[in-house]
Amino acid sequence: MTDDFYRSVGGIREPDPTLGKSVQPEPAPEPVLPEPEPPPRVRRQRVVLAEPSRSAGSLRARVELEQQTSWGELLIKDLIKVQLRSGVALALLVVVVLGALPAAFFVWPAFTDLRFVGIPLPWLLLGVAPFPLLFGVGLWYNRLAERHERDFVDMIEN
Repeated sequence: MTDDFYRSVGGIREPDPTLGKSVQPEPAPEPVLPEPEPPPRVRRQRVVLAEPSRSAGSLRARVELEQQTSWGELLIKDLIKVQLRSGVALALLVVVVLGALPAAFFVWPAFTDLRFVGIPLPWLLLGVAPFPLLFGVGLWYNRLAERHERDFVDMIEN
């Protein structure tokens, strides 16, 4: 800046207004983009949420079950019998496995002296092992029961 400039403003030098402030560049003008073409119109498609029509045999089986006729009762009894059979079989499995532990301790007394990580093995087998066993057998029974019910429904619908 020259002295002529300072004389024209009254001889007083004014501070720079940008001192102590961060200098921000002026924003660049946004480029002008051509307008995008509108998307092509898509023809609507009808969505049907109903199941296909059922066969007459399926309808008859459902009516038999709802009206509790002798044939419908026979179907239900067969389902209950299969469920009961699988439940009793798994219960017998649990009784045999858990009942064999005290019998093993009685037959082999040296078995009671075994230790696992410093804990007596009978305590682990009788106090800890039954819980995962019962959980696993319960899960197994649940899957069997669901399979039997699915088979029953498939038999009714087909």
